[in-house]
Amino acid sequence: MHEVRFSAAFDKDFARLKARAKKGNAEAKKLLSLIDDAVKELSLDREAGRKIPSSLWPREYIQKYGVTNLWKYNLDSYWRLIYTITGTEIEMFLICLDFMPHPVYDRKFGYK
Repeated sequence: MHEVRFSAAFDKDFARLKARAKKGNAEAKKLLSLIDDAVKELSLDREAGRKIPSSLWPREYIQKYGVTNLWKYNLDSYWRLIYTITGTEIEMFLICLDFMPHPVYDRKFGYK
């Protein structure tokens, strides 16, 4: 099993999502459930997502997090979770960096 952690930015956005869900927002509740399921799956299989080619990495992830690998996990047909794998062979961590709707993902990663 692998430990899944959240970046500070992810944690902040996740807290806002939880607050929206608590107020009864159905979309927020659904997205929380999708993220929870993804975290469970990623804790069992760190490569459950798809590796993103380095030529597509947004500069912000390199500058802000110093990523050396970047992965995406399709939460459903509309939402994407971005994560990186870090650590050593003995102690491996997955760091969730971002979640976003598919159109934002397409723009951020240069897809048309």
